[in-house]
Amino acid sequence: MSDTTIRSPETERTRETNTETESETESESVDHCPECGGNLVTDTEHGETVCSDCGLVVEEDEIDRGPEWRAFNSNEKDEKSRVGAPTTNMMHDKGLSTNIGWQDKDAYGRSLNASQRQKMQRLRKWNERFRTRDSKERNLKQALGEIDRMASALGLPENVRETASVIYRRALDEDLLPGRSIEGVSTAALYAAARQAGTPRSIDEIVAVSRVEEMEMTRTYRYVVRELNLEIQPADPESYVPRFVSDLDLSDEVERRARELLDSARDRGILSGKSPVGLAAAAVYAAALLTNEKVTQSEVSEVANISEVTIRNRYKELLESEEVPL
Repeated sequence: MSDTTIRSPETERTRETNTETESETESESVDHCPECGGNLVTDTEHGETVCSDCGLVVEEDEIDRGPEWRAFNSNEKDEKSRVGAPTTNMMHDKGLSTNIGWQDKDAYGRSLNASQRQKMQRLRKWNERFRTRDSKERNLKQALGEIDRMASALGLPENVRETASVIYRRALDEDLLPGRSIEGVSTAALYAAARQAGTPRSIDEIVAVSRVEEMEMTRTYRYVVRELNLEIQPADPESYVPRFVSDLDLSDEVERRARELLDSARDRGILSGKSPVGLAAAAVYAAALLTNEKVTQSEVSEVANISEVTIRNRYKELLESEEVPL
């Protein structure tokens, strides 16, 4: 008799499937060197898996799925660990809540139907109610929106907006707002932040985009600076020069010459007690004359938002300080 065992087709297919699965599992998890059977070591610096005995490189160009930062103790690891976008002081909840976009479209850009739009509108409404739980958060949300609006109109960078948000939060925490408008404190915080960051804007420019009058803004600014003990240096006229030169479409030579005029005037003590905006505008006008570039006092006055009389008086003083004949 024959010892041959007869197997059904189903049994053969099952054995083949199990064999393939076992071979795939073995290929995916290689624990030993295929050459000498030694232990494998992962070299994270070079992204390779090598044999500790014979040095065979089993895998290379591995993907590092860890974070891009390094930590040397547990506290540092907890501080650097993060999930999602970084927090920001420019949002009342520091960006930790969910934002529902205003576009009535799905993830593929397709428009929502009527029932879905109605549903999304209800979700937006309740989301806004949950994000602002009390009057303090509503106050902060309105103020930070006002700061962002004014900063955008003035072309101020993100670091100035962040600093202004921190100043407003401090004023809110120290209960400086009673008796003062949200817009007034927001404007004062933005003006102080611009001064601290070295990108100042004149009071007239700030008031032009604000919703408060100049008197209220200046009074609130002095109050906030005094109560929060903010260290704000007097505005440097040179910080206005690049912007004026750019707006007037003048050359770099004019900017360099204007800085030299201001440096010379500072050494002679002429800058003290005078408006930095007026000095910067006069320096730009005087530098344009010295470099034979065409610009009128009216054009400089319009860019700097000061009177032509101020420019005439200041530019004569600057030229006299350098002993340049008028």
